[in-house]
Amino acid sequence: MSILNTPGSVGTWVKLPTIETVQILAHADYDFVVIDQEHAPIDIRTAYQLINTATSEGLLALVRVQELKPSTIQRILDAGAAGVLIPHIDTPEQAELAARSVRFPPRGIRGAGSTSRAGRWGTLPTTEYLASGNETALCIPQLESKLAIDNVEKIAATDGVDALFIGVADLSMDMGTTPTDPEVIRLYLHALDAAHQAGKPCGFASGTAAGARAALDQGFDFVMASSDTAMLVTQALDIARTIKNNRPSQAPRRR
Repeated sequence: MSILNTPGSVGTWVKLPTIETVQILAHADYDFVVIDQEHAPIDIRTAYQLINTATSEGLLALVRVQELKPSTIQRILDAGAAGVLIPHIDTPEQAELAARSVRFPPRGIRGAGSTSRAGRWGTLPTTEYLASGNETALCIPQLESKLAIDNVEKIAATDGVDALFIGVADLSMDMGTTPTDPEVIRLYLHALDAAHQAGKPCGFASGTAAGARAALDQGFDFVMASSDTAMLVTQALDIARTIKNNRPSQAPRRR
């Protein structure tokens, strides 16, 4: 299953370094997860365990890497990730480096490591291992600034870029406003249109289910709804407040 050929795919951020989180999300029928190395304390070893768990549970495992760094992208893909989200891609030159970091030569600069998990420890034929990088692994730049949206047509047209992802929160902060500002909405819908003009899917993140549903209705191809930590916080607050607000008043003590 891929977010590229399954319109309406729903995923969420994984920020907790526990395999149980991924298992719960799989049983909750999510389509994919994005393991977050940018905004969570998830190192390469933990990411490896989360990728393995997600894959075993039938979830598409993507990783948001901390930054545009070819060596990091290579290690994450060799750990078995289905693809990477690369934050803060603002220019076509950065998009090209991101794509080349995912692909093997001559299309890219990724080093071969067929004895890794991605190569099934050397048991996968070399041609299939190379195809996993050149044809299957997903390169998804995140557009999170006004400059990125200004360059969206060129970024979307970059060889090796498989999809775009709009970081609306950072985009609005870059513009000094909020995600509901009409100009922010105009810009991210322009990016959506540019992605589709280039034949590339486009994703969107929302903190709520309603926001994610609205994004799908606007034409976005895949959505990120909330995160594991946000879900835990929401339910924890709701349960505690419900119990405390409905508990009986303490009876007065007898003298």
